[in-house]
Amino acid sequence: MSKKATGKIGVLLVNLGTPDTPNTPDVRKYLREFLLDKRVIDIPAVQRYALINGIIAPFRAPKSAKVYKQLWTDRGSPLLYHGLDLQQKLQQALGNTYHVAFGMRYQSPSIQSALDELREQSVDRIIVVPLFPQYASASTGSVQDKVMEIVKDWWVIPSISFISSFCDDPGFIKAFAELGKKHMAQDDYDHVIFSYHGLPERQVLKGSDKGYCQLGACCNSYNKRNKYCYRASCFVTSRLLAAELGLREDQYTVTFQSRLLKDPWLQPYTDEVLKTLPGKGIKKVLAYSPAFVADCLETTIEVGEEFKEMFEHAGGEKWQLVESLNSSDSWVEALKEIVLEN
Repeated sequence: MSKKATGKIGVLLVNLGTPDTPNTPDVRKYLREFLLDKRVIDIPAVQRYALINGIIAPFRAPKSAKVYKQLWTDRGSPLLYHGLDLQQKLQQALGNTYHVAFGMRYQSPSIQSALDELREQSVDRIIVVPLFPQYASASTGSVQDKVMEIVKDWWVIPSISFISSFCDDPGFIKAFAELGKKHMAQDDYDHVIFSYHGLPERQVLKGSDKGYCQLGACCNSYNKRNKYCYRASCFVTSRLLAAELGLREDQYTVTFQSRLLKDPWLQPYTDEVLKTLPGKGIKKVLAYSPAFVADCLETTIEVGEEFKEMFEHAGGEKWQLVESLNSSDSWVEALKEIVLEN
């Protein structure tokens, strides 16, 4: 009879990444590492290197640095300190039989350093949790790719499992709904926007079940054929959140933000939709960003400030961002259950 392992179980939490500082050189370094990832910009390597190093990084870095300076706090980047807070709280919730480490896909703390930490703890197995609710090759897939690239050089590789998606997890949905309900208790909103980070349509199609994905009605249900379809995952998260919030279908809209370059991205685009709402009598909007579990540039600045300004300019009266889960107690409990189930 085999004996059960007696060592700790390692939990690796991974988020996307952030510059070390909001200064232009560090922002440029971050953008280069991020955008040169073949899973993020999936074009031939020569074209990708020319595009990023010759155009995007040199010209976008100074503009992005200004935005990061708006976002930066005394504790640094919100994406970083919310991740560290989550790590500490989850460690406390799971107890001494687990060791929780935190890393970033790009920049620091790195996935390499987090895996080294777990290796030093001699964990029996590792559960990798990319902190992206909806699976996408450019986010979750990239984390999985990097983890496997690192551990392939270990002489002893423990059992490793990946939590590839939690878009429909009941605890995740409940925790996010609680945040929205607090705002809904304080004011009456005409409509709710669920704004997700966009992806090029080609990336969704590349990972689809051939002959099934149409970038349309196929996402009205979530099943084994579209389980790893980013668009379908966004829609199921929205349907479950809407149900938890008590919304009818006509009371919310699913949109996509942050598009880059000229290729067609998932639609409808958030910035285009919000401009049409005041003309329809929708003057108060509650805005969610359910693709992000921690506040960052895309939530605080893009949705919280830029979209608010666009909406008010179009005639809207109130645009309220629902904060991300960050390290809320409900999210820690939900994440604990996700880990225990795996």
